[in-house]
Amino acid sequence: MFLTITIILLILGLILIVKGADIFVDGISSLARHLKVSTFVIALTVVAFGTSAPELAISFTGILNGNDDLVFANVVGSSIVNILLILGLAAVIHPIKVKSSTVKKEIPMVLLMYTTLVILYMDNLFDYHITNQLTRTDGMILILFFTVFIYYLFSVMRNIKMGENVPIDEKPKLDKKWSVICSIVGLAMIILGSNLTVDNATLLATRLNVGEKVISMTIITIGTSLPEIVMSVIAVKKNEFDFTLGNIIGTNIFNIGIVLGLPLMLCGGITPISFAGPDMIMLLISALLLFLFAGSDKIISKKEGIMLLIIFVIYYVYLFLE
Repeated sequence: MFLTITIILLILGLILIVKGADIFVDGISSLARHLKVSTFVIALTVVAFGTSAPELAISFTGILNGNDDLVFANVVGSSIVNILLILGLAAVIHPIKVKSSTVKKEIPMVLLMYTTLVILYMDNLFDYHITNQLTRTDGMILILFFTVFIYYLFSVMRNIKMGENVPIDEKPKLDKKWSVICSIVGLAMIILGSNLTVDNATLLATRLNVGEKVISMTIITIGTSLPEIVMSVIAVKKNEFDFTLGNIIGTNIFNIGIVLGLPLMLCGGITPISFAGPDMIMLLISALLLFLFAGSDKIISKKEGIMLLIIFVIYYVYLFLE
């Protein structure tokens, strides 16, 4: 009976995510056009921060319970998944057009945040006898970088003009009232569905005696990224490329700056023992690939999407074999 209810709730969560994402993409893209703000900026802020709510809750729970590996896996794993799996899958479905400003400004910010995290965490690069850890001070540094990102966003929103980001002949799909309603309802469905999916998948895995590391790097990490996965796929099918990129870039910056930085600053440091050089290298490689693929011809092609997916599979095979 327990397994039946758990499976039903798991399926219900997935349905809520898929349907909620479809409603949300239509609502938020229409709202962006009504407000004369680019879809990219909306996805970079409201969408990215909203869909990161599950990760933020998991980080606080993990750090308060002393589960340092879960906290780190939640952020590092999600950041890698967002680029290699989600962007790769989206590009395979439809090549993603990238604006020059995104290549010159937002993507380098992701690379900067990743590099900062690696330097702060890899203490044994400077002294082999030191254990890698993240301190309260490191959390403050990450939040400081995130504050700079927020300042940049405000400057963009002050200077942005409708004609620079949204085609003149592209009209909102929904009126203003329904745009707001669909955005709120869709996001609520996504968050509720994500929580149902992760919680019940974890219960099911635990009941089936699946190991904690497998749960952390698959069900927790990929499970909390389900909103981004579904929304990105739906968005590229609707040619909302700015939405897909904005969501991934904003989510990654928010994950490192707030999802990791805020719990560190408020609750103290962590000492993850299951993460080492290869994981940090993969984090940097994912950001570098995003920069190279997006900057080469302003399009992330299907072939490049397949490359991202192959690297993702190789990395996960390594995780389970180490």
